[in-house]
Amino acid sequence: MTIKNNIVRYTQSLPPGCALIAVSKTQPIEKIQEAYAAGQRAFGENKAQEMARKHEQLPKDIQWHMIGHLQTNKVKYIAPFVHLIHGVDSLKLLTEIDKQAGKNNRIIPCLLQVHIAEEETKFGFSIHEVQELLRNDALSNLNHIRIIGLMGMATFTDNMEQVQKEFRSLKQFFTTLQNQPLPKQVVMQELSMGMSGDYEIAVKEGSTMVRIGTSIFGERNYASVNLQ
Repeated sequence: MTIKNNIVRYTQSLPPGCALIAVSKTQPIEKIQEAYAAGQRAFGENKAQEMARKHEQLPKDIQWHMIGHLQTNKVKYIAPFVHLIHGVDSLKLLTEIDKQAGKNNRIIPCLLQVHIAEEETKFGFSIHEVQELLRNDALSNLNHIRIIGLMGMATFTDNMEQVQKEFRSLKQFFTTLQNQPLPKQVVMQELSMGMSGDYEIAVKEGSTMVRIGTSIFGERNYASVNLQ
């Protein structure tokens, strides 16, 4: 299967309202160009400087999604152009994104990452911490960010019932937030969950964005990328 065929297959299989984010981290420019030629415009990266380098070399109508853990000192590299930051996991990071967005006269859309997995290695807010953040007065001072939804990563396991339970819990929380008063910078419209191994479950549970990498591009080529 070619990259083009994979793009077409996923695009046709996803329901209306669910976007495909092609995870291009560690992939060479040539493979991204191949996906672009097939009509793909949304790409996901997990390293700020790698994303910035690719942004310089590729067409400017690409929507770049930061899907990895973002360090505050790396926000400046992507602030001028990033389309959506999926993994916001602290008020400190949100404040830095706001600062850098202001310098670029932008409002940067963000998703709050919620820790739904049993693994301690995953980043993210607890459900309680999200509720606390949304009640925090400091949020009202951030005028260059917009929180447009939630992101979650399920436990890496063969137990699909557990994965489904985790995605369902995030969807329920998402719906709860949609039905309560929210700060002016917050609207719950996007739910980013699901990757190559579990996206079908995520879609059934209400995902509006799936992040697919190896099933589109093949195995990652770590040797080709040495930027941190």
